[in-house]
Amino acid sequence: MKPMLDQGSLVAAIKRCTRVGDLKAIQAHMVRANLTQYTFLTSKLIESSAVTLSGHVAYAHRIFSCTHHPNLFMWNTIIRGYSISDSPITAIALYRDMFLCGISPNSYTFGFVLKACCKLLRLCEGQELHSQIVKVGLDFETPLLNGLIKLYAACGCMDYACVMFDEMPEPDSASWSTMVSGYAQNGQAVEALKLFREMQAENVSSDVFTLASVVGVCGDLGALDLGKWVHSYIDKEGVKIDVVLGTALVGMYSKCGSLDNALKVFQGMAERDVTAWSTMIAGYAIHGHGEKALQLFDAMKRSKTIPNCVTFTSVLSACSHSGLVEKGHQIFETMWTEYKITPQIKHYGCMVDLFCRAGMVGHALKFIQTMPIEPNVVLWRTLLGACKTHGYKDLGEHISRKILKLDPSSPENYVLVSNVYASLGRWSSVCQVRSLMKDKAPKKQHGWSSIEINFMVHKFIMGDESHPEREKIYGMLHQMARKLKQVGHVASTVDVLHDIDEEEKEYALGLHSERLAIAYGLLHTPNGSPIRIVKNLRVCRDCHEVIKLISEVYNREIILRDRVRFHHFRERGCSCNDYW
Repeated sequence: MKPMLDQGSLVAAIKRCTRVGDLKAIQAHMVRANLTQYTFLTSKLIESSAVTLSGHVAYAHRIFSCTHHPNLFMWNTIIRGYSISDSPITAIALYRDMFLCGISPNSYTFGFVLKACCKLLRLCEGQELHSQIVKVGLDFETPLLNGLIKLYAACGCMDYACVMFDEMPEPDSASWSTMVSGYAQNGQAVEALKLFREMQAENVSSDVFTLASVVGVCGDLGALDLGKWVHSYIDKEGVKIDVVLGTALVGMYSKCGSLDNALKVFQGMAERDVTAWSTMIAGYAIHGHGEKALQLFDAMKRSKTIPNCVTFTSVLSACSHSGLVEKGHQIFETMWTEYKITPQIKHYGCMVDLFCRAGMVGHALKFIQTMPIEPNVVLWRTLLGACKTHGYKDLGEHISRKILKLDPSSPENYVLVSNVYASLGRWSSVCQVRSLMKDKAPKKQHGWSSIEINFMVHKFIMGDESHPEREKIYGMLHQMARKLKQVGHVASTVDVLHDIDEEEKEYALGLHSERLAIAYGLLHTPNGSPIRIVKNLRVCRDCHEVIKLISEVYNREIILRDRVRFHHFRERGCSCNDYW
């Protein structure tokens, strides 16, 4: 018969366990030896199964449920286990049970429950916790305040997060990092960069995740100089570029139009996961380098990295932007036949886009009609755009009615349908659609374009007169217009919705936001240097033609990233090969 183990030996044995089966054997020994009455031993069993050995919180819960009068440590441990599990909602439920049992929470309890609320985006429960934290007088503890800031940021309440941060007597590096990441996640890029600069001024160290967030923000803004500065800061501080930070840098350089730098970072990464490969492939895709994207996809497969849904979205997008119809269709088929990945709506969308860009409107329609899942309005919008481009008038009208019926609340749908009718010269129909838009849809998103000059991002909207240098900008616009007419430019007014005369339409086109940004770039960048523009919507047909001419007249490369892809304008040509 084996000798009985004392409490110290059992605790040591529990700590050495690497499998739940070993814990169960120790628990069985404790039951036989009548040792379950010792709270310390039971708490160690719960901790090991709930936290140390992840994935076994249900077993820990069974031990917890059989424990008479569990103490605060046990409550905290089981709540913590669920907060990091696939069932964080149970952590919130246990917290409520804890109150009913008369156990007072401490700072650890609140921290674990806040983590659960953050994972679930449960703002109401988080606000309840906030008031309870204040009530028990723990609102001075920095880790709890950081948890609350993270919760508010995750739920999109950056105003609340900002107030809490500003009121903290001594925010630590985690506080700063949480705020920067919060701004980045909520699309407040300028605020994220501003706060990051304040971090540097205060000599607050940045962790890898904060730096990845800042790098991502630079990519979203198309701020290449800022992105390069952050990269140099990373190198200067000796920060190890792991797979997360490396992938962020690859994405940033790709979004800023610097594929050479993106590839350099990618090739220098010691470790590349599926996200890193997918990000580099996506970079080639948005720049229209379909063949290079496919070569990289082949290299990924040779490296034994298994592609996922995101990878296939990037590869199919690359085929679409480069007109590789047959190859795209083959790759789409391999999703299921080789990798057992069920195509999602975004993959079907890539295929519809592939057919539409190639002018294969009939194929696109048949593909949509035979899909095994219900097509969404995005697919029909893609097809409608192709009908407009390739002159399928009757089909376009039919799809227009379908789109407005499927999603009558989206202003984008009304604008697209209006464009279709405008291209046909049916101004009464345009008026009817725009009247419907006013009644049924919220205000449509305004178009804007931005340009980075001397580490500052300048944003313009159509007809913008708010910039302090507006007189110089409009003077440059007039100069551009004169030079364009000298080389024979005639405005393409088919996309202007208003039933006004041609001269007014040309004037409206001349004030589009991308032209204002280019004018500002011509004023403030050296002759011969590239001009980089970011636009939140798709560039219109006339601006596309105008920018090709500007690139020749002013001897500039103009790199424009719109909502769809990159356009590299050089000497009267564009890398997109005029995909209209």
